Amino acid sequence: MKLLITRPMTAAVEARARAEFDVDIRADTRVMSRQEMTAALRDYDLVMPTLGDTFDASVFAEVANPRCKLLANFGVGINHIDVAAAHAHGVQVSNTPGAVTDATADIALTLILMSARRAGAGERLVRSGDWSGWHPTQMLGQHVTGKKLGVVGMGRIGAAIARRCHFGFGMQVSYIARSDKDLDFAAVRMPDLTQMAAAVDFLVVAVPGGAETRHLVDTAVLAAMQPTAHLVNIARGEVVDQAALIAALQAGGIAGAGLDVYEFEPEVPQALRDLDNVTLLPHLGTATEEVRSAMGHMALDNLAAGLAGDTPPNLA
Repeated sequence: MKLLITRPMTAAVEARARAEFDVDIRADTRVMSRQEMTAALRDYDLVMPTLGDTFDASVFAEVANPRCKLLANFGVGINHIDVAAAHAHGVQVSNTPGAVTDATADIALTLILMSARRAGAGERLVRSGDWSGWHPTQMLGQHVTGKKLGVVGMGRIGAAIARRCHFGFGMQVSYIARSDKDLDFAAVRMPDLTQMAAAVDFLVVAVPGGAETRHLVDTAVLAAMQPTAHLVNIARGEVVDQAALIAALQAGGIAGAGLDVYEFEPEVPQALRDLDNVTLLPHLGTATEEVRSAMGHMALDNLAAGLAGDTPPNLA
């Protein structure tokens, strides 16, 4: 049984993979080409893809009877894999839920603080050599403690973000979700995203990507936000209409934004990079050695189950 891992992994994950599987580990850190994806389906029994490896319906259509029987995604989000098309071709899909929760929530808090306190602009000022010293009105930002937080999506990650904000900063939490959530802190479920956007100081996006959530945060939602409010996106880039966000930031419709993901990642438009009221991170949500290793081991657990003929523990 041949396994393909589509990107380099941490040393611990690669060592386990080589010990337990007949594995090829692709050295390229870029997303797979279409030709590589079709070859992976034809030539391997098991594949561990990750973000950006777009196994869509057209890729499966090119491989009528794939040798591959399991795509064990490295990551919780699987909007880059057409699960229905995979199943139609006899391919199971798994992911790595849970392992990413705390690290992603931590990045959301990082972005909230960086955007509110203008940390990115301040760091650039110091590096430029133009900082002339402290004075009482220099680079005034906004207080975070006691402010109003709106969370778009109250799943594992959304709840972890809200919990940190409630207990750590005394923030008032509201959220949008399909149903009421049983939470260990006070939070109000709002009936409408636009209504919530108008009421909060920080709007944090924490929903899965995909067709259902594409441009969920659009011109209307951004227009409803207060000019002192901040948007944070740690979910998927396409959930936010990037062009509408740039327009809102340029016009001062919102005070700032903190982004770890982008609509056409890894492309980040020059117009966005030119803005001083946006914090831009290179998709660092799960970027700790401990978390990336935990994700890799969870993906390998799914692969080991598939190899043994058992049901992978985290089927999508």
